Amino acid sequence: MLKEGMDGFCMELADSVPGVSGGTVAFIMGFYDKFIGSIHDLAFGKRKEKKSAVMYLAKLGAGWAIGMALAAVVLSALFESHIYAVSSLFIGFVGGAIPLIIKAERKILRDIGKGILFGLPGLLLVAGITWVNGRSGGAAMELGQFAVGTSVKLFFIGMIAISAMFLPGISGSTLLLIFGAYIPVITAVKGVLSLEFSYIPCLIFFGCGVFTGAVTVVKAVKVGLEKFRPQMVYMILGMMIGSFYAIVMEPTTLELPREALGFGNFHIIWAAAGVALVLGMQIIKERSGGNEFI
Repeated sequence: MLKEGMDGFCMELADSVPGVSGGTVAFIMGFYDKFIGSIHDLAFGKRKEKKSAVMYLAKLGAGWAIGMALAAVVLSALFESHIYAVSSLFIGFVGGAIPLIIKAERKILRDIGKGILFGLPGLLLVAGITWVNGRSGGAAMELGQFAVGTSVKLFFIGMIAISAMFLPGISGSTLLLIFGAYIPVITAVKGVLSLEFSYIPCLIFFGCGVFTGAVTVVKAVKVGLEKFRPQMVYMILGMMIGSFYAIVMEPTTLELPREALGFGNFHIIWAAAGVALVLGMQIIKERSGGNEFI
């Protein structure tokens, strides 16, 4: 129970920071395959598989919910006030993760010529999403008052954003920013935690979209990992490399935009802490007998 809860907690903290993906954390901590498989079994498995999936995902979800509450109360404020330190932390985090994944999957990554055809699109996808994010001027949504149009829009935004959780390198929070929903959703969660229940109807629509997107996308991801594993791993690595650009540009997407992360505002100590964090996760995975990446 404690391990699965911690896994979910770490995934949600990562997903709450635009530019970082919870899928990357699942990769590093060695439960990515089990996570994908459990959601697949919940949607498409037999009765016994569904029961097992529910038990696992409930434990993961408990940690995820705690992480979401913490992110809404603490992390969002930290992100605004110490953006360069946080960005440097995640530069180190992703930078430390890539070599570990390459080492774990070295046998299927030997065909570089073939793999680059899939790695490059992954990189361009994440960089392209970040580029669009920097130029999107979507107006913020008011979720405290129920409106059918806004709720339907939230449903589809939830579907699209949750897809990022299954693809390391793409941040669900970045997608929320593109659609102008990041701050409204965070504000709505804070409101519910403060017993402002007027936000609940819109959050229910958002949650339904998240669930629908999860059971739809996971099938494609699972099939891809089983039948086209080398191509998928190269694409995921490309996405992770592309996430460097997303993290560098993140200060420009704040409510009060700031300059992009550069050598002048880069925090080497925080970056080193990010590397240490990912190495610590790897040690925990090995000591707990975690599976290889995917």
